[in-house]
Amino acid sequence: MRVLVVEDHPALGRALVHGLTVEGFAADLATDGEEGLFKAEDIPYDAIVLDIMLPRVNGYDVCRRLRAAKNWTPVLMLTAKDGEYDEADALDIGADDYLTKPFSYVVLTARLHALMRRGRRPRPAVLRAGDLLLDPGGRTCLRGGVSVDLTTREFSLLEYLVRHQGQVLSKQDLLAHVWTDHFELDPNVVEVYIGYLRRKVDHPFGTRSIETVRGSGYRLATDGG
Repeated sequence: MRVLVVEDHPALGRALVHGLTVEGFAADLATDGEEGLFKAEDIPYDAIVLDIMLPRVNGYDVCRRLRAAKNWTPVLMLTAKDGEYDEADALDIGADDYLTKPFSYVVLTARLHALMRRGRRPRPAVLRAGDLLLDPGGRTCLRGGVSVDLTTREFSLLEYLVRHQGQVLSKQDLLAHVWTDHFELDPNVVEVYIGYLRRKVDHPFGTRSIETVRGSGYRLATDGG
C-alpha cells in the first residue's frame, strides 16, 4: 500500500515516512504543497497524509485542486490546530478524515487502513438550489439547463453559498472559507464577487437567488430564487 506524506517540517516528515514504512506501507515524502500536488497527480497512491499548513500551496488548496481534477485518492489531513471549524473546513473541501497533532502512529495507521478499506470516494453529488446545479467534481454550473462559465473563485464562492443555502453568511465567514489569504484582504472583496456572481447566475435568468441581508451578509434562497 503506497502512501504520500505531504509535510514541510523535516524531522516530522522523515519520522512519518519511517513510521509508516515500519508498519508495512510504502511511503513517499513531499515537503511542500506544490510538490505534493505533482506527485499525487503523477502516481496512483492508495492514500495521502496531508498537512494543512504548507508552503507554496496550503493543504486546503492541494485537496481542493485534487478533487477538482477528479482525483479521489483518500486524504487524511493533519493540523496543529484543534478546532471544529478546521475539521469542518477540511471535510467540506473533500478530505476523508482529519487528525490533530500530536498523534500516535497506532491511530494514524488505523485511520489509514480504515480509509483504504473504504476505498476511493465516489464522485460527489451535484449540488442543487432550485434550477441552479453545481457539480463540484466537474467544476460545472448550470442554471435552467444553461451552462454558466465561472472563474475558480466565483465557483468556490457559489459552492459555499449553495452548501449553506438558506443561511445568512457574513463577509468574514465567506472570506475565511473561500479566500486562503483572507487575513490580508479587504472584506469588500466579497461584495465585488457577489456582484460578479449575480451578473452571471441571476441577472441573465431573471432571478434574485443571492440575497443581501442588510447589516448581516448574504444568503442564497433555498429555492434558487
